[in-house]
Amino acid sequence: MEHRPVLVALRGLGMGGLLTAVPALRGLRRAYPGHRILLAAPAALSGLLPLMDAVDALLDVSGPGPVPYDRPDIAVNLHGGGPRSTLALLRTRPGRLLTHAHPGVPHAGGPPWDPEPDEVTRWCALLGWYGVPADPADLSLPVPPATAAGHVIVHPGAASPARRWPPERFAQVVAALGRAGHRVLLTGGPAERALALRVAALARASGSPVAEVAAGRTDVAALAELVGAARLVVCGDTGVAHLATALGTPSVVLFGPASPARGGRPRRDRHIALWAGRTGDPHGLVPDPGLLEIGVPEVLEAVLTLLAADAGRAGDGDGARPETRDGPGARREEADGPVTVTLCEDGPLLVRGPFTIVTQDGRTVDQGRAAVALCRCGRSAIKPFCDGSHKTTGFRAPGAPGEGT
Repeated sequence: MEHRPVLVALRGLGMGGLLTAVPALRGLRRAYPGHRILLAAPAALSGLLPLMDAVDALLDVSGPGPVPYDRPDIAVNLHGGGPRSTLALLRTRPGRLLTHAHPGVPHAGGPPWDPEPDEVTRWCALLGWYGVPADPADLSLPVPPATAAGHVIVHPGAASPARRWPPERFAQVVAALGRAGHRVLLTGGPAERALALRVAALARASGSPVAEVAAGRTDVAALAELVGAARLVVCGDTGVAHLATALGTPSVVLFGPASPARGGRPRRDRHIALWAGRTGDPHGLVPDPGLLEIGVPEVLEAVLTLLAADAGRAGDGDGARPETRDGPGARREEADGPVTVTLCEDGPLLVRGPFTIVTQDGRTVDQGRAAVALCRCGRSAIKPFCDGSHKTTGFRAPGAPGEGT
């Protein structure tokens, strides 16, 4: 029997919610190395624990409680602003509680709830208020070994209908990828298998090669293997998008009711967020109007941009997981071959080859790969790289290729 003091951290949400709390959980691990850290979260997420390297075991909790533990040394509310989650942790009779203040629980204390930060920053800031440092950039998970690689994942589901792009449109994306020779995997949970089968059938009806339906047949550990080995993930604003960010897999993410800024801090040169700039009810019962403004051509343009960049990193484009610029293969690629610049219509410049980006004051910008998409609209939040802002702003290039643009 272990006699270490126990720290219980409550995060009773889904996969995306858990992954945005990884930096905070790692901060707790560093701050309390002698404690046994228990994560109160849904049991279905237990397969991610070995990749997180932050907690010792999981208590099966969905939502804000109750939390099945008595008298932990420390309880940490990483679930919400209260009062239900705060009261659930107080009922465990902790020696110390780390939580946000709430007028419904005046004796709990803590910093005031701030609705503005993204989820990653919010929980790191909470811990910082209590003197526990946590790095919001500490999101990455190690890529698990996989038996196959080089596929493209299309994940058509989401927790609420408001965040689900129509299956007919996903089918058009799947069909285009299949006709281009890509192996497509359709993923999802058990409740999303029927949706994935429908998307596959619609794509097949248009003459596309058959897409493989993995939805309902993978737990989170197997899903992490598939995402980590993929060339690209195409999905809505859901947990798989956060998994792609954590594993470093390029992604095209379709946002509807919520802004992309709410979720966290991906490496945006490898992730394109498509958003019409409109917000709405994330729990709505029909697809959000802003999400419906995103068309199939926009998604395919983003997909082709990232796949082309992936092929540039992989060197021979054979579908293997691309190497970073720190690897020997990438250095060979940079040493050989020409630089090519492709103009995406009313979109970014796609640059491939042995190039270096230098600022006006002579500093070198780490592009992180041998092919990048560079902003032309001037609105990107991560200049010089493209973050998809040209779509939300309606950017139109001032001229055609060959006319000096």
